[in-house]
Amino acid sequence: MASKHISVQPNSIVATQGEQKLQLSEIIVNCMSDPAFCLSSEAKFMYANDATCVLVDYSANELCSMSLQDIEADFSYQSWSERWQTLKQQGKVAFKSRYRTKKGQILHLVISMHDADIINGEEVSCVFAKPLGEETSKPAGEICAAKLIETNQHLRQEVDELKKQELALETSLAVLHSTLESTANGIVALSFTGDILSCNQKFVEMWQVPDTTLLSKKCPRTQTFFENQVKDPEAFRKSIWEVPSNSKADSYDIIELKDGRTFAQYSQPQWLNGEIVGRVWSIWDISEFKWTQEAIISDRPDLSTIAQTTQTIIWIAQDLRICYVNSAMEAVSGYDKDELLSKLDLPQLVKHACRRSPSSVQSASLPQYQEMQIVTKSGEERYLACSVGKLNFAGKPAELVMAIDITTGKHAEVELKQALDRAKQVSEIKERFVSMLCHQFRTPLNIVSFSADLLKRHAYKETDEKQLPYLTHIQVAVEQISQLLDEILFFGKAEAAKLKCEPKLLDLQQFCLDIVTQVQLASESQTEIKLTFNCDRSNFHFDEKLLQPILDNLLANALKYSPSGSTVDLEVSCQSNEVIFQVKDRGIGIPARDRSKLFEPFHRGSNVDSIPGTGLGLAMVKALVDIHGGHISVSSQENTGSTFTAVLPLVREDCNTPIDTEPAILAVN
Repeated sequence: MASKHISVQPNSIVATQGEQKLQLSEIIVNCMSDPAFCLSSEAKFMYANDATCVLVDYSANELCSMSLQDIEADFSYQSWSERWQTLKQQGKVAFKSRYRTKKGQILHLVISMHDADIINGEEVSCVFAKPLGEETSKPAGEICAAKLIETNQHLRQEVDELKKQELALETSLAVLHSTLESTANGIVALSFTGDILSCNQKFVEMWQVPDTTLLSKKCPRTQTFFENQVKDPEAFRKSIWEVPSNSKADSYDIIELKDGRTFAQYSQPQWLNGEIVGRVWSIWDISEFKWTQEAIISDRPDLSTIAQTTQTIIWIAQDLRICYVNSAMEAVSGYDKDELLSKLDLPQLVKHACRRSPSSVQSASLPQYQEMQIVTKSGEERYLACSVGKLNFAGKPAELVMAIDITTGKHAEVELKQALDRAKQVSEIKERFVSMLCHQFRTPLNIVSFSADLLKRHAYKETDEKQLPYLTHIQVAVEQISQLLDEILFFGKAEAAKLKCEPKLLDLQQFCLDIVTQVQLASESQTEIKLTFNCDRSNFHFDEKLLQPILDNLLANALKYSPSGSTVDLEVSCQSNEVIFQVKDRGIGIPARDRSKLFEPFHRGSNVDSIPGTGLGLAMVKALVDIHGGHISVSSQENTGSTFTAVLPLVREDCNTPIDTEPAILAVN
């Protein structure tokens, strides 16, 4: 390469800040990989960097003695004047041009002129040139960047939605906390290791726990505190205190205190992801049960008055008939006393009951704990926590039921569980998405980075023929990223129901033939796709842009997971007002443990090994089938194959108007 010098001449740029700064600027400009040069308002070359010299095969001194007319094949002073005026008005102008090298070769370039400045009394513009091939690849990069931005916005929306769900979860927790604090039961939660994690105020009041007492099953002083309040410390220790926190069994016990009170205490294990994480105890003061039982048996007016005025729900049943109720029972059920006693059987009132007997040997006169679900007169379902005991009423055996209404707590419990499940699902989807995105982007981005680095290092040492493979690698990698972004954005729109179904008259038979051909050609597999069309006619109303991804993904999956040389069947049939698309392969099949999550986004089967994929295809299919108002199912056996069946309703002009058709047979092989 010929060395280049900048001379202080009338047609050159004069160094105004010293030779040292001029040399530094020259070094910086010459390090640029893009051709850069300066032109005067008269189209004369004032300066050219090394990349420009390599591009046109002239030395710097030669260029500085030439004008643009000498190398631009289509130069005209009129067009040059127009471009210069545009440059002065807008500060930048870009256009395509053809430059002629010293050897006569024509180069197709994109020229970008910037900032016309006054230097030594002459207007000068800085010009950059790019080969047209590089410029044509630029839109793909810009498209990819735009899609990345759009994907980022979509992810931000997902994050905002997650925050909303987290806020809803916090609200549910607050509701649950308020419910537990307002319930008549004492509630205490124990960890897997036996530590008391939390309890409500009712528990503290029932046991009269002082502020100085450390609530922990590991603390001997805590155990001593509770044992000092019960009549039978040994029974308390065996049935309650020594129950392992990881026990899978529910337990129910009656505890008699020294002060005359009686507690019913029920506990159950708490599960998370199939493992026990602790236990929750519910304690209920059933002392009033004995007093009410005594009042009913002895028929003492004062005690009967207490039974009628208490907020505790009370009724007595004999042979599935209700024979006594108090006012609280009338209030919760919505029935008056006459209706409950003479017109209503117990099964008409109680929808469901779950009884638990004490785990330790207790007196037969003590009650059992029971949860009941009753149906009120208005049809509302309410939940009751009950103590059920035996007594003699009017000379016959009967059951005395005393209950409190726990409906609010049950609803809060259900809402909390749903919120936790939603949060868990969103968290799992986010985790799978990030994992998939990192994995799928890593390979093409590495290719782009590696190829771009090689081009940068050897851009002016290798011929176009040697550079072409690197450019091809970059193009393919960008297309892969672009395709992945298309899938993510399309799935996001489908999930958010932003895709509008716009059916038009479609030749379904030809449409399916075209898709089979396209998928077959795009696949490198030797697996053959066979189409069978079982309908008496071919023209139907469908939205082509929504139907095509369904068949594309099902067929592409079938080819991907099938052995080479096997066969994939696509059968299309019509029944009543539905079209049935069935894709059957003889591939690796789907393990039973994966089928429940098959249509979840970013989930892939445990037996796919190194077969590439994003886990979006079937989730997208499910979303599109849902948009059509249809349904999809799968039957599969490992190492034998899978059959996917998508059933879509027929429509006339919109996706909600079904039509009727009679099935017939038309085979297309």
